[in-house]
This record gives sequence, C-alpha cells and structure tokens, in this order.
Amino acid sequence: MKMILSLILVTFSFSSFSSVVVGLVDIQKIITSIKEGKSVQKNLEKSFNDKKAILKKEEDKIKKAQEDYKKQAMVLAENARSTKEREIQEMMLKLQNKTMEYQREIQKLEQDMKKPILEKLRPIIDEVSKVNKVAMTFELSAAPIVYAEEKKDLTDDVIKAYDKKYTK
Repeated sequence: MKMILSLILVTFSFSSFSSVVVGLVDIQKIITSIKEGKSVQKNLEKSFNDKKAILKKEEDKIKKAQEDYKKQAMVLAENARSTKEREIQEMMLKLQNKTMEYQREIQKLEQDMKKPILEKLRPIIDEVSKVNKVAMTFELSAAPIVYAEEKKDLTDDVIKAYDKKYTK
C-alpha cells in the first residue's frame, strides 16, 4: 500500500514539473485588425467627427460672442454687461454638457458595436488556444503577465481565424 501511494506521489510530482504554456491575446489589437473591427472603427470615427463638427460650431459661436463682448464692454451699461457675461457662461455650460453627452453617446455606440465582435471572438480564442496547446489564455491589458516560463502570443492567430470564419 505504501509502495502504491509513493508511486502515485512520484507520478504527480513529475507531472507538475512539466511546463505550462500561457497564451496571451491583445483584444484591442484584434478588434482594430479584423475586417469587421475596421468597419466598426470607421463608423465610430464618422460619428465622432460629426459630433466634433457640431461642437466646433458651438465653440466658434462662443468665441464670437466673447470677441463681441470685449469690443462692446466699455460702452455697455453695467446691467447689459452682466447679462452678456451670463449669456456667454450659459453658452459655455451648454457646450460642456453637450460635449459630455456626446462622449457618453460615443462610448455607448462603441460598446454596442463591439459587443457582437467580442461574443464571436470568445469561441475563436478558445479554439486557437486549444490548437496551440496553451493551458490558459489571458488578455494582455486586463491581466498582464509579468513572467511565465512559457508564454505564447496568440493575437495574430486569432485575427486570422476570425477573418477566415467571418469574412463575407
């Protein structure tokens, strides 16, 4: 009995000496490299640029109002001056609120557009990890591996597998 127990312990201790290969993937690089991800980026950039143009117009209006105020400040009555200052501050506050609103919209749009990609990406990462015989796969930005005896970057393999499976 002791002999069997010793044999089992020796067997398990030798298997623990075998190296564990850790897989690494860069999800952000994958999303920006796959064809579907590039399309998402273009849509996000267009939406961002459209909103940026709207904000630029608002900003130009504020600058013009400030310049006009500076020119008229000396000849305006105290009441009129404070009214103009308040109007400019309100315009600036509205611009600031609109900027924050647009940022939230863009972030939500990005999440909504990337969610289907991420859902399709999980099984592909699993598949590529199995093919490359890695024990665990980590996302680089979420859990950066400082050290692993054996690690393998699977990012490019995942990109190729994704585009192969989902290219229209």
